[in-house]
Amino acid sequence: MPFNRFKKHNSAEILPSVFGAAAAALVFLCSCGSTQEPEPVQTPAVKEETVATPTETAEVEVTEETEAEPAELPAAEQPVEEKEEKMKDPVLLYQGHASLRIVTGDDKVIYIDPFCGEGYDLPADLILQTHDHFDHCDMSKIQSRNEDCRLITQKEALEGGVHQSFDLGYVSVEAVEAGYNKNHDKKKCVGYILTFPNNVSLYVSGDTSKTGQMAELADRNIDYAFYCCDGVYNMDAAEASECAALVGAKVNIPYHTGSAAVTVFDKTNAERFNAPGAAIVTPGSELTLVPAGE
Repeated sequence: MPFNRFKKHNSAEILPSVFGAAAAALVFLCSCGSTQEPEPVQTPAVKEETVATPTETAEVEVTEETEAEPAELPAAEQPVEEKEEKMKDPVLLYQGHASLRIVTGDDKVIYIDPFCGEGYDLPADLILQTHDHFDHCDMSKIQSRNEDCRLITQKEALEGGVHQSFDLGYVSVEAVEAGYNKNHDKKKCVGYILTFPNNVSLYVSGDTSKTGQMAELADRNIDYAFYCCDGVYNMDAAEASECAALVGAKVNIPYHTGSAAVTVFDKTNAERFNAPGAAIVTPGSELTLVPAGE
């Protein structure tokens, strides 16, 4: 910090020039009450020391507090900066037809209705099956499973004739109604609602037509929903659009768009799906599951 600078006066400038050195001394001895005496040469120096001293002391005090404080704490009590890492959002891979793979924020791997497409190389932690038709349950596709891998089929999901829920920590799974057409018995088919730790929810319809429960799902504030719409074995795109309006999810995606014997994805039929928040996802595409609207 800069100090105030004071100009020092020379005594030779103060005394009259007509006196010599001896006369100046005589005047000094005889003039103790002179008004010129209160301007000694030392006065500015005293002022400089007065200004400098508090500044230097303050600087030392700040340095001592900053450096000494950590040294006074025992090692066990040293403050630790806690940096909370935000959990990653789940990533969904649409493999085609009704097959989905989801990698959660903590790297758990979920397969839903394995049948077609790529991306079965990651060891499974959870496998969900909506019903037992061949195009929804090809377990040979999944190359490996972790030791604690769970398999939940329509049998476990409809145990006792009641739609069951499963809390696995990294995801909660709730079975919901499905079927309601001549090809799919409501007692042997389910859909699922998955809810992840980041509070994102995902509804997969499974093979179905309109169900009585869909209107009730509107209160669930679902983020993403997949609707079958092949129009051959299940509802068509028009009915699927009506179902999407009932459920009211923020993002609505057509899947199971055709017969598995013909194609794993019918883009023309997918484009017939007309619902609020409609989005077309093609096989091999990934979708990060964040709260819809972010």
